[in-house]
Amino acid sequence: MVKFNNDFMLGASTAAHQVEGNNTNSDYWVMENMEYTQFVEPSGSAVDHYNKYREDIKMLADAGLNTYRFSVEWARIEPEQGHFDEKEIEHYRDVIKCCREYGVEPVVTLMHFTSPMWLIKLGGWDNEQVVDLFANYARYVTEQLGNDINYICTINEANMRLQIGALMERFKKQMMAKMAASQNSANSGDGKPQETMEGQVQVGLNLSNPMERMKKAAMENARIFGDPQPHTFVSATDANGDMLVIKAHIAAKKAIKSVKPDMKVGITLSLHDCQSIEGGEDKALKEWNEEFGHYIDYIKDDDFFGLQNYTRTIYGPDGIVPVPEGTPMTLMDYEVYPEALENVIRRVHKEMPGVPIMVTENGIATSDDEQRIGFIETALSGVHNCITDGIPVIGYCHWSLIDNFEWQKGYALTFGLCAVDRSTQIRSPKPSLKYLGSHLG
Repeated sequence: MVKFNNDFMLGASTAAHQVEGNNTNSDYWVMENMEYTQFVEPSGSAVDHYNKYREDIKMLADAGLNTYRFSVEWARIEPEQGHFDEKEIEHYRDVIKCCREYGVEPVVTLMHFTSPMWLIKLGGWDNEQVVDLFANYARYVTEQLGNDINYICTINEANMRLQIGALMERFKKQMMAKMAASQNSANSGDGKPQETMEGQVQVGLNLSNPMERMKKAAMENARIFGDPQPHTFVSATDANGDMLVIKAHIAAKKAIKSVKPDMKVGITLSLHDCQSIEGGEDKALKEWNEEFGHYIDYIKDDDFFGLQNYTRTIYGPDGIVPVPEGTPMTLMDYEVYPEALENVIRRVHKEMPGVPIMVTENGIATSDDEQRIGFIETALSGVHNCITDGIPVIGYCHWSLIDNFEWQKGYALTFGLCAVDRSTQIRSPKPSLKYLGSHLG
């Protein structure tokens, strides 16, 4: 078993909407509870981390971990444009104090996919206003909480909108080809092609709804959001929308530094280990540049980089190479490949050598905790190899501390180091939690 020095930040991650519950002012809450929702179930009370955060943070610390990456919820803190809720900011102040009490370093994410409903009604993440609105929110949080934290991730997986845009283009082409081949529109909802697609992004998406239901959902969106395709953070966008996200990060970083100049500020990106077989080299390089390369000029002066990786993607001359039958797969329908993390760390460092790397997410959706333990050991061995070779990896936060709400996929996909009986909200730490903590010291 590899061991890390005690100053290495070893911990676990969560996201507010996925664990807190009853995030009623957010865009996701509205979408989950629509009649023609894409979500297989609503988040509801989630795992009640909003009330049980002290128990959960103590559990993390008792396992030997020293870092907790979590998000503060914009929709709670600013439920109406320009109105900040003092009760909610006090809640997150208490969460941070709890971390300090248990010797845990808090790493705060300002935006983890969910946005206030009012923002989406203004045009969301494709409206230029989002840059200043997000910066204003970042400034307020730093003014209120900045004295008690050292690390802020502005935006979680800032490239997710671009990834989903590319995914939806592939999805449309695949569906059109299938319909043309079969000449039978009834087959468009049978689910098989969509399952393959869903495994190509590192977020829980549900593409199994029939086309007719999607049309009705668009009508419902128009009525509720004022747009049949609302511009949430996890919706398809193009290069212009992608650039708005980067502008929002830059503006937020400036706002944070104006309040606390020594705050360490970074962004996180969802990265695949882009590999190729003969003839696929150019496609693999193109995908890597879309996922990472084109952001370098905008983030190379950040204080750290949040690296998020779960698997690899292999490219051939015709695009993504299907995973061979019999390959071990996660519940998220992508390949079990913990070796990807070391490969991606090395590549990021080679292309952006001056920036410390924090692994802000890495994990596996599985019901087999022994498999999770094996995944952790291989992933951490890769991290240790990188540090030994002089790469400045400052931390590793496993996804996720607790089994939680995996977005459109609901509660069936278990990433957690701890299980929860949602009928009682009783926590049951898995052996993997203690195993992860045993790597310090």
